[in-house]
Amino acid sequence: MTTSELACVYSALILHDDEVPITAEKINALCKAANVEVEPIWPSLFAKCLGDKDVGSLISAIGSAPAAGAGAATGGAAAAEAAPAEAEKEPEPESEEESDDDMGFSLFD
Repeated sequence: MTTSELACVYSALILHDDEVPITAEKINALCKAANVEVEPIWPSLFAKCLGDKDVGSLISAIGSAPAAGAGAATGGAAAAEAAPAEAEKEPEPESEEESDDDMGFSLFD
């Protein structure tokens, strides 16, 4: 993340904390007050992205994503059918080139 992006993130969080509407002008003002040079595109992008959103709910939702295993549990019949298909697959035989026995030495020689 560049310094410009990070400065805009912090500015947006400051504006949200002070319950001030997030606009490009206010993000620019905060960045100038902090003596941070910001590329002109970033404040307008952040303002368009966050201006009409509830930033508090976005912050709260960061850690509430379901775990990777939870998706399989909610999959229902599709997940139940996929599990036996995976169990039926036979392991591929190890090729002779990858076998340690053919090298003439072991780990402890």
